[in-house]
Amino acid sequence: MTANSGERTDPDVSTVGAQPIGLRARNQLQRRARIVKAAAALASRGGIEAMQMRTVAERAGVALGTLYRYFPSKMDLVVAVISEELDLLQESIARRPLSGTSPAERAVEVLMRATRGLMREPELADALVRSMLLTSEDIKVDFGDRVDRLLLQAAVGQDPEADADPDQLGLAYLLQSVWVFELLQLLKGKHTLSQTQRHLELAAERLLQDF
Repeated sequence: MTANSGERTDPDVSTVGAQPIGLRARNQLQRRARIVKAAAALASRGGIEAMQMRTVAERAGVALGTLYRYFPSKMDLVVAVISEELDLLQESIARRPLSGTSPAERAVEVLMRATRGLMREPELADALVRSMLLTSEDIKVDFGDRVDRLLLQAAVGQDPEADADPDQLGLAYLLQSVWVFELLQLLKGKHTLSQTQRHLELAAERLLQDF
């Protein structure tokens, strides 16, 4: 209650102009989510090449200038799309606990969940693989490192945000490299899902045997 006007004010909500900051932030998050969803839909049909900025803006219902304020370049948009895919994988682990009884089994379970999800949208899988193979100058987020940490989380309960043992992280990196190769073979039609799973099992059993 203000001393002069008697009008009620909310001490927890600041305003800019006539719009509360909380509402502005929520609208911005929703707008960003629409953009990422639109880009992902385009990528799932035509890969990275289909993610033309003007087309993404039209599909998301935003002005092109607005899109560029959120994502200054196409690669920034690719990063956001792939990051969301990895977020979904991490959420699936939280929702459906892994059933494997050994570190190797749990790591393979994570990789096969990711593989099955990605292969439902091969163009998006191709975008993920290509982004993981790009150099750090081209892409600012190390997706490989995120996958490595997800594997450690599955194998030994390692918090993805915590400092990891360098040797364990290195072994997770090797397993992740095998997975990327297997994804490439799947995309080329040279391997089946069953073959991919068996190859991952063989690699995980040897790489993670001392975990």
